[in-house]
Amino acid sequence: MNGSLKKTKIVATLGPSCQTKTRIHQLIKNGVNVFRINFSHAKKEEVLNYVKIIKALNKTYNYHTAILADLQGPKIRIGELEKDIKLKKGDEIFFDTSKSFVGNKNRIFVNYKNFAKDVKTEDPVLIDDGKYSFKVLKTDKKSKVKLQALNAACLKSRKGVNLPNTKISTSSLTQKDIKDLKFAISFEVDWIALSFVRSGKDLIALKNLIDKLSKAKLSKAKIPIIAKIEKPEALDNIESIIKHSDGIMVARGDLGIEMPSQEVPLIQKKLVNLSKRARIPVIIATQMMESMIESSTPTRAEVNDVANSVMDGADAVMLSAETSIGKYSCETVTQISNIINSVEYSDQINVPAEPPTMKTDRYITKFICFHAAKTANEINAAAITTMTHSGYTGFQISSWRPHSNILVFTSNKRILCRLSLLWGVKAFYYNKNASTDKTVEDINKIVIENRFAKKGDMIINLAAMPIKKQGMVNTLRITEIL
Repeated sequence: MNGSLKKTKIVATLGPSCQTKTRIHQLIKNGVNVFRINFSHAKKEEVLNYVKIIKALNKTYNYHTAILADLQGPKIRIGELEKDIKLKKGDEIFFDTSKSFVGNKNRIFVNYKNFAKDVKTEDPVLIDDGKYSFKVLKTDKKSKVKLQALNAACLKSRKGVNLPNTKISTSSLTQKDIKDLKFAISFEVDWIALSFVRSGKDLIALKNLIDKLSKAKLSKAKIPIIAKIEKPEALDNIESIIKHSDGIMVARGDLGIEMPSQEVPLIQKKLVNLSKRARIPVIIATQMMESMIESSTPTRAEVNDVANSVMDGADAVMLSAETSIGKYSCETVTQISNIINSVEYSDQINVPAEPPTMKTDRYITKFICFHAAKTANEINAAAITTMTHSGYTGFQISSWRPHSNILVFTSNKRILCRLSLLWGVKAFYYNKNASTDKTVEDINKIVIENRFAKKGDMIINLAAMPIKKQGMVNTLRITEIL
């Protein structure tokens, strides 16, 4: 194993292009740390196949590749159409939510029951990732809405609908999401992403449901939640969202439709900054390498986009169609890995590094993690090691972005894969319960054996004393390898 880890993680979406064990294994070898299952499209039997393959590869090769279940949320779509509908600028058409039907040039079904109730006259309606623009001419506030095309359009079945100026009245957690969540908990996913989050209340509701479902399945695992930022309303409530989430995703696709696209770059930087201050991971998603769906090489603009996301301080970058349906899924991951390795050690990366000030019950642990990262940079330590049961110290150290490798040792098998999302973190299973001195000695031996340190290097060891109590980290120790 190479002693220099790729620290920024790669999330890859599974799909028709990567369904086999061979292809999934190659993606892991090329640099994938987390696989995303998109419940907007994935069928039950496909999901089970993905999970079976990933867990088998983890077991065989001692990988800790994580699984992220991405819930669809209240995604609005038009229904099935008799055929593609071509419209000219100024043409009028009705959207109807009363019951499902096959649409035509006069009337189209929309799957969102409150559509007519929520929209107002003159509200914009965008279809097919914002390609086609409409405005509301009239709504009966029950089930029918009259729209006018603002540009020429060619509407196809099942395309997405965005309402940038409309406040959606339905919950972010749909009945489909609840069903998919139960399914995801049954095979113990490592992370859950909630789409179209609008406030902290959405996350509280999801957490409560996860707790309820986990107890029903006699599972003690609290699956962490990633809030997908896709709507202007989420930005208005971002402090509450960050407070109640375990990570966030900058979902630039829908976000760039729901609001002016030129505002997204600064929003991305703001969200990364806020996440780092909150000490939670942040994923940058959508159109990272979209040209590689069809091309074996990325555009220069895409290379710059990925590099800038890394330099912003993202924990991970996410691939969607590039890996799920792309012709060059493995090549795309290789390209992303190369970009990450090229830029992530730059001195131009600036992550907030204010020391913890709030004297909470975790203050000592936070303080030690902060100084571990700071000291590691000052003495050029080869690695920071920490023992943890919950993964908390892994989250904390990662957020300070030390130059050293972050090696997390745990006896809790449930969090081994979860930690794979965190910037710079590599997890090891360790279940010995010896004295502090013996444990540190043993861990340092593992570090050396895996080539993360050599003779003459410094290692920073964090531990909870007494170690047998498995309490919160309260000790920082510096070891020189002799």
